[in-house]
Formats: sequence, structure tokens, C-alpha cells
Amino acid sequence: MKRGEVWLINLDPTVGMEIRKTRPAVIVNSDALGKLPLNVIVPITDWKENYAVAPWMVQVKPTTTNGLSKVSSADCFQVRSVSRTRFVKKLGILKSEIMKEIGRGLSAVLELR
Repeated sequence: MKRGEVWLINLDPTVGMEIRKTRPAVIVNSDALGKLPLNVIVPITDWKENYAVAPWMVQVKPTTTNGLSKVSSADCFQVRSVSRTRFVKKLGILKSEIMKEIGRGLSAVLELR
């Protein structure tokens, strides 16, 4: 499991407004970090036009390499660390340009410079 890979991940059970169900997510943690069987992920959801004004919502278009079937959004506000036992199936990998956009989205959420 490496940074930039898109996986189908079972996010249930959830609480409150946490993004739920089994859905695609992208691994965002550094490959060099971590001894625990965890990965930091950003869930991917359906794209809605009103997301265009939110700096933490990154549009991801389907490609032959990312495994997505429709225009989607990486929801950087829902970033979380999850157990690798939640990982169901590898779908693909995101291009470095999209990963940079996701990095900017995470920077906006976490107020990083």
C-alpha cells in the first residue's frame, strides 16, 4: 500500500457526519512513515458542482489508471487514519498532479504552509 494508490475501503461503522460505507479513498501518508498497520486516507465521494468553491474538495476525473468510474471528489476535510484491515481492493493510482492538489486541500484544512 503506497501513497497515491486508490483503494476501496470499508469506512463503517461511523458516527455523526463522518463519511460512511465502502468507498474509494486515496492513501496520503508518506511511504517512509509508520510502523503500525495503518494508513492515512482521504475518502473519495461523488462530485457536486457546489464543491468547486471549497478548497478542501479536489475534483478527480476517472482515468484508466485511477480506477474511478465517474467524476469524483477527494474530501480532504474527512482525512483520517484507518486500519489496513478496512482495505478491500486496490482500484488504481492517482497522478502526481492530483496528489499535489490533494496536498493543497489538506494544507487548507490543517492550516499548513
